[in-house]
Amino acid sequence: MTNALMNDVTHGAARDGTNRTDTAPAAVPEARGAAAGPADPARTPELSCYTAALVAYLEPELPDVGDRLARAIRLSVRTDHPSGRLAFSHHSRIDGEDASGLLAYGGTAHWPEALAALRAEARRNGRVLAVANTRTVPWSPAYEVSTAAHWVLLEPAPGQADAWQVTDRFAALLPEGEQRPHTGVVDDTALRALLAPLGTLAPQYTLRDVHALGTAVELPGPEQYRWLERHSSAPTAPPVGRWLHAQAESLAFLAARLGADPALLAAHADDLWAASRHQRHRLEFLARTGAVSRAAAEAAAASWGELPRSLRFAVTSAERGRPRPGVVAKAFDDLIRTTTRVQKEEQR
Repeated sequence: MTNALMNDVTHGAARDGTNRTDTAPAAVPEARGAAAGPADPARTPELSCYTAALVAYLEPELPDVGDRLARAIRLSVRTDHPSGRLAFSHHSRIDGEDASGLLAYGGTAHWPEALAALRAEARRNGRVLAVANTRTVPWSPAYEVSTAAHWVLLEPAPGQADAWQVTDRFAALLPEGEQRPHTGVVDDTALRALLAPLGTLAPQYTLRDVHALGTAVELPGPEQYRWLERHSSAPTAPPVGRWLHAQAESLAFLAARLGADPALLAAHADDLWAASRHQRHRLEFLARTGAVSRAAAEAAAASWGELPRSLRFAVTSAERGRPRPGVVAKAFDDLIRTTTRVQKEEQR
């Protein structure tokens, strides 16, 4: 895999909605009540925290889940949310393909009930996805700094009662520092701290959580502990609102809206950073399988990699009173040009 398809980029919006200049990678503190160690970086594709955890969760039953995700990657945008923010769907759903059931959120405000539900889900399926709080995750660079949902994989710790193995494959250079893959063992008390309820967050954070599985899924209340559980017939509903699904149309819309609205750009810089990661994962798959030429994939990957850097610069400049719509326009123009080439090769 070449550098153009591999290199990560630092995204420019902090998880509390503010924007910060890049900092040196922070030291990763030891998890309280945990025996910790690094996860295997070779098994950590460049994804979002949601999809990195989802891939890890599905992998025992779907060994090719990374490729399945690559085939499912898209860039769909809801343009008319009542909050004035945008909603993004980065992929179609990949859970439930083995008839084991679709995932949906579970939640309760009472920790004993949450712990019982986590144990029950782990007994049924051997593992469970849980929603951690970056502010209380000791290995997160956002620890004690800012709050956002962060999915982790939980499994009963072998040979240890009332203990959990926590796997977090997410790796990225974030505004707060470096997030490294992590595995560790926590007791029930430490787990409660990891999964602290998020409270009420800005609309863009809620929209990310709602659409993290690919389609809208109902969220528990903001003061509830959250996890995901399998349902043989999880409730589904038709998409609400006006969505753009064609990538070229989505990119053109984003170029116009974000270039004209610095506040909206600042709110959604993280969403475009996540799109960059997902799209480069897809491009690597297309090049590896011969669906498109490596030259076309590398050019598009480079454009996707440049997009978050350009948007970060534009956000920072706007905060200093100097909006940069031309920078935003150029980044999207380059991206539309290179991704159009990929699309044409796919259609041949």
